[in-house]
Amino acid sequence: MKPYLPTACLALLIVYFGVQALTGQRGLLTGADREAMLERRTAQLESLQEQRADLEVRALYLRTDNLSRDLLEERARVVLGFADPRDYVIRLDRNVVTAS
Repeated sequence: MKPYLPTACLALLIVYFGVQALTGQRGLLTGADREAMLERRTAQLESLQEQRADLEVRALYLRTDNLSRDLLEERARVVLGFADPRDYVIRLDRNVVTAS
């Protein structure tokens, strides 16, 4: 029995690594999942880059040397919760639960 024990252990290791090579986290059969995740992350990166560019422009207009009165008024209304008398304001009660 003793000569077969190392051979059996090596065979089990080969089988284990073979299964991991096919179905593991970076295996051959999970390539489609990685591709889909890469596409989702690429789309998310593009969205974040657009948001960053928008925020950089807004920050540029809020600096004292390039102050935009319209943007400053918009931000003040949002932060303080004020509305122009000519604006239509629709208030929503967020605590109301709709019955299904």
